[in-house]
Amino acid sequence: MQFTSEQRLDDGVLERAFTLGEVPGVLWTSGTGPAPLILSGHNGGLHKRNPRLVARARHYAAEYGYAVAAIDHPGHGDRPRSAADEQHRADLRRAIQAGEPVDGIVDAFIVPLVDRAVPEWQATLDALLSLPEIAGPVGYSGMTAVGIRLAVVEPRISAAGFFAGGFVPRVLREEARQVTLPLQFLLQWDDEGNDRQQALDLFDAFGSEEKTLHANLGGHAGTPWFEVDDGARFFARHLT
Repeated sequence: MQFTSEQRLDDGVLERAFTLGEVPGVLWTSGTGPAPLILSGHNGGLHKRNPRLVARARHYAAEYGYAVAAIDHPGHGDRPRSAADEQHRADLRRAIQAGEPVDGIVDAFIVPLVDRAVPEWQATLDALLSLPEIAGPVGYSGMTAVGIRLAVVEPRISAAGFFAGGFVPRVLREEARQVTLPLQFLLQWDDEGNDRQQALDLFDAFGSEEKTLHANLGGHAGTPWFEVDDGARFFARHLT
């Protein structure tokens, strides 16, 4: 891991950009470590500096003392998109607009992304836990498809918060039954790009004994800010 820039923000949070091989990322810390760590995974089409992601990360660091890290998933942010990525995106947009089934496109697009992103997150986790300001335990917050696989294969993750507003391939819906860690699941009830019943079925499939569904009225980007603080309290129960 190489840090490429750093700045102290006006809320006292130290923001550092890093690279790990070809993977770019950002680490936010409050300087009060050694701290528990939250891995913040952006949803499809977004990136590590998405304003909503950054706002949550800074709030978790400044107000609760967590270390928070985000990386760009393959084909997102500062990472190049392949011709196949572009074609899958175009096919998905066309199918949604036409009201056609999207499962086959989602499987072809998201499964390879998850297969690449999860080992990258594990390598990032190795590097972050070697830093003196980070001690663990570790939580994950973000993209559900990546989070399901991480929760299944990565024993260092103690709790997870998933956002229901994204496409989850069929194979990962089956893997959800193997997720047993404490889980908080956020659902926007009127999400224009998310099948509500499919999200409810996914929540039902999770194998966790402790799982909580938070459903709020509104569209995809309308998650209320109070859910950020509620997420912090959820992580406090399991990471501190």
